[in-house]
Amino acid sequence: MTEARILPLEGIHNFRDYGGYEGLDGRKVRSGLLWRSAQHGEATDADLAEVQRLGLATVIDLRGTSERMANPCRRAPGFAAEVLHSPGETAGLALHVEAAEGALTREQARAAMMRLYEGIAHRDNFVPMLRTYFDALLRAPQPSLVHCVAGKDRTGFAVALAQHVLGVARDAIVADYLLTNVAGNIERRIEQGAETIRAKYGSIDEATIRTLMGVEEDYIVTALDRAEAAHGSLDSYLETVLGVDAAARERLRAHYLVD
Repeated sequence: MTEARILPLEGIHNFRDYGGYEGLDGRKVRSGLLWRSAQHGEATDADLAEVQRLGLATVIDLRGTSERMANPCRRAPGFAAEVLHSPGETAGLALHVEAAEGALTREQARAAMMRLYEGIAHRDNFVPMLRTYFDALLRAPQPSLVHCVAGKDRTGFAVALAQHVLGVARDAIVADYLLTNVAGNIERRIEQGAETIRAKYGSIDEATIRTLMGVEEDYIVTALDRAEAAHGSLDSYLETVLGVDAAARERLRAHYLVD
């Protein structure tokens, strides 16, 4: 199932279906509707044709204005999906780039990533895009794509929340999150990340770059646990911070779960 959910593309990394898991009451999350990826600035024409075949109705671009301007997404001829994005910034930088500041060792990089995940659920510039993401999912169930820069941090947290709503078990949520480390052209993604990070911060060794460009179980577990601790439960966080109340959660389950 791991290989089946990954769409192998040349210039769009980490592109995969985050449905297909067992959800609430033994029902299954529908496949072919819920997609996630990294940005599309280096998509090949063949990549664009593959994406076009998915029939996307909505693209939720979690990047902020400066990120979108620096790496505009390529689109296939006839691309008709509605693209939703923030009018401002959703992060000062992509989280893995932000974490690189002052991170000269692997240990420092990991500590920086942990700090960012500890606060990701309440980042003032990111919460509005999480609301936009859930608003999009609440529409009639048509194929959608959510992405950020690397498709791992902001996207990873958003997807984990959606999977939680659909009743996916925590271990499966974590396993899906960790697919970032094996999905797509990993070495090329690390190479691109190194170029971006070193251009901004100077010489950083490869082990540190790999830590910044990958994901670890502790990251997403910490993010979810902090949100839960702050609000008593993830459902309470979803309702009080993102406006995803009990009725909305039932609508999402009706849209995306099948017997």
